[in-house]
Amino acid sequence: MAEKNTSLVKNFLAGGFSGITAISTGQPFDTIKVRLQTQPLPELGQKPLYQGALDCTIKTIKNDGFLGLYKGMAVPLMAATPIFAVSFFGFNFGKRLQQKTPGETLKEGQIFAAGMLSGVFTSTIVTPGDRIKCILQVQTASAGPKLYNGPLDVAKALFKQGGVSSFYKGMCATLLRDVPGGGTFYLTYYLARKSLSPEGQESEPSPLRILVAGGLAGVVSWSVALGPDVLKSRIQTAPEGKYPHGIRSVFVDILRNEGPRAFFKGAVPLLLRAFPANSACLLGYEGAMNFLNWIAPSF
Repeated sequence: MAEKNTSLVKNFLAGGFSGITAISTGQPFDTIKVRLQTQPLPELGQKPLYQGALDCTIKTIKNDGFLGLYKGMAVPLMAATPIFAVSFFGFNFGKRLQQKTPGETLKEGQIFAAGMLSGVFTSTIVTPGDRIKCILQVQTASAGPKLYNGPLDVAKALFKQGGVSSFYKGMCATLLRDVPGGGTFYLTYYLARKSLSPEGQESEPSPLRILVAGGLAGVVSWSVALGPDVLKSRIQTAPEGKYPHGIRSVFVDILRNEGPRAFFKGAVPLLLRAFPANSACLLGYEGAMNFLNWIAPSF
């Protein structure tokens, strides 16, 4: 399939729109995922707080209401435009860097490399938003008085606690998640879209093919990113000083106290979220690109 070069500005704008569709679709699943990943270990002889994704969903709605599933959404929604915009910008910039001539067809390894570059770009702006979001998501009505009334309260507390650096707690874990995850996402979407489209029509897939390819890309990439995502959630919601050596400390702690299966906590809601959220993301991106090409074909 020929690599059609498009304006990086258009990719940035279309990527921003895709982020809004993805976050709006996937937030309830993300809340359940984070709560499962960060629930405290049960006392000896006691049952865990949540028995699984369905139990967590029921208890969240019972204790916090249906809108409890959307806790922390304001932050990722506000950040969705720059995050996804930078992701698609970074991916297409990565492709440009590898093309010797405009429109040159790239190999699968080069697509993967461009996707990894997008993960580097996005991690710098994803980490602060994820830190605030995760803190709000693990705050439950059943756990006593609320510590924070919203994202602004969390931001003030974090800044008072450790300045700007406090917002970047978990940055290394975010890179560990988003760099290979980004490469896998874009490569899977490229391959799936190509295989689902009739020969010669790969550059203009139908909405249904975009939805399926986008959903598959989301599921495969999050399967790769799940383990690092657990590390990130634990680090970002832990009390100060609990993990003095960052990723290494939380990795050893999980293995010692919970075993390897703990790295798959939150897999059910995460993978259930991955298909519709990324289907919406890619359909939003492709639709926005078509609209931008229609109103400004020469830009």
